[in-house]
Amino acid sequence: LTYAWIFNEYPTFVHQDSRRFVSQETGNLYIAKVETSDAGNYTCVVTNTVTNSRVLGPPTPLVLRNDGVMGEYEPKIEVQFPETVPSAKGTTVKLECFALGK
Repeated sequence: LTYAWIFNEYPTFVHQDSRRFVSQETGNLYIAKVETSDAGNYTCVVTNTVTNSRVLGPPTPLVLRNDGVMGEYEPKIEVQFPETVPSAKGTTVKLECFALGK
């Protein structure tokens, strides 16, 4: 499976850059330092690479708050590493670690 996100309407896909990251492990979309231009609807697209079929999730709105309240997002580090990560010599290993919060 591969994961991608549509921003507002197809065919505008979220492109990964220094602020945006799509986890190919979980399908989660992470946005750092949210800006006004990030507000809108996000739709997850899951593609089965064997059959080349796609399934779209429901749109999820991102709404900016003006009151500075983060809700229940206390600062924390999200790490879910397995106990061991087998890999072949010379290959690249990518470990995902995210700091969340205010």
